[in-house]
Amino acid sequence: MSYIELINITLVTVVTLGFIAFIISDRINISYIPLLIILGLLFGPTFGFIERKEAQHVFDYARVFGLVMILYAEGHNLKWKLIKKHLLTIGLLDTVGLFITAIIGGYMFSLLFHLPFAAGFLFGAIISATDPATLIPLFKQNKVDENIRTVIVTESIFNDPLGIVLTVLAVALVVPQATEAHLVEEIARYTTLYPAAVIFFLYEIISSVLIGVIMGFIGYWIVKKLKPGLFPQIFGLAMAYGGFLVGEYVQTSGYLVATTIGIVFGNYNQIFKKIEKNPVFEGFVEKELDFNEKLADLATVFIFILIGASMSLSVLGKTFIKGSILALGIVFIARPIAGLMLLPLKRWSFKQYLFISLEGPRGVVPSALAGLPLSLGLMYHDPKLTGWGEIILSATILTVLISVLAETLWVKPLSQRLLRNKKNDETAMIE
Repeated sequence: MSYIELINITLVTVVTLGFIAFIISDRINISYIPLLIILGLLFGPTFGFIERKEAQHVFDYARVFGLVMILYAEGHNLKWKLIKKHLLTIGLLDTVGLFITAIIGGYMFSLLFHLPFAAGFLFGAIISATDPATLIPLFKQNKVDENIRTVIVTESIFNDPLGIVLTVLAVALVVPQATEAHLVEEIARYTTLYPAAVIFFLYEIISSVLIGVIMGFIGYWIVKKLKPGLFPQIFGLAMAYGGFLVGEYVQTSGYLVATTIGIVFGNYNQIFKKIEKNPVFEGFVEKELDFNEKLADLATVFIFILIGASMSLSVLGKTFIKGSILALGIVFIARPIAGLMLLPLKRWSFKQYLFISLEGPRGVVPSALAGLPLSLGLMYHDPKLTGWGEIILSATILTVLISVLAETLWVKPLSQRLLRNKKNDETAMIE
């Protein structure tokens, strides 16, 4: 069988399994994320329908495509009014909280697997980003308070690209020769490594947001002047990947650039309200968002099934117990500790803090990044990094599986117990 035929079989198998997962998810009312990973495991290393080498090869492309589309589409759904209202909470969770999660997760990983903290921090950075997008339908179904929902979802959308930036930083510490680490190493020539890491992190955030806003304005004026009404889908793709490529070219976060463009488009009625209104733009954005959300769903299918198919059953078996303990530690220790900073703000009651802390499942971004250390180890022929990468891949997938299963199943009971006294909770919140 030729290589092209193997790739074609892989693509058809992934799409078919994705269709099956969505049907099962709809019938039993559970998140499709763990179903996709399980199907990838079954039809990949277990039954051999998807070759591991082909899965890893296709995944390298699906990861970039998928993350850009997912972040760009999610950016449209953020409401600027609610972001401003809870900016301090979201900012703390996405910076200090992200870093605390990575540090605690990294230490637990190093202790459990008896590996250096450099490997642990790489794992911690990969799993630092949350993915409550899997919970959005359940939030609506159980009528979770809009303020709580906004904080969790907005935190996720911003910490997705920031988690990627933190992972790049961790890669620079472990594999300084990697392309991803080039800018950090250049800055470190003029400072020491840790100040360079802080400068790099701030540069990535500020420059990415600035480029994203500028490109969002450019996109608005293109639609306003040229009125490309027949091609909103192509325009959306061009903006998302154009922003990504511009960001990567100037060595900032292309993912955060794409996210910011999505936010600008999704909030055009607020951002451009002082400019002459463009009646064409509303329908234009709706059409391109609908198309890009479907692409994001397709990308999610490829990411999770291929990550399951890329795993080694022997490594999974060896790491299952420790990986499960680690996953529970992320859910019940790292995330709640990272959220403790919310209590001194006195904007949230203890019950609200508890709900926010227990609803931060790991999902698309950690899964998409899970195979990066293994890929780098193979690329640079580094047996030590390859060994770390196998363990990180397995531990990350177990963390995603356990966190998503648990935190989707307990949404309803938690919302009933912790958020049912809505009036009391609103009184406890200082607007």
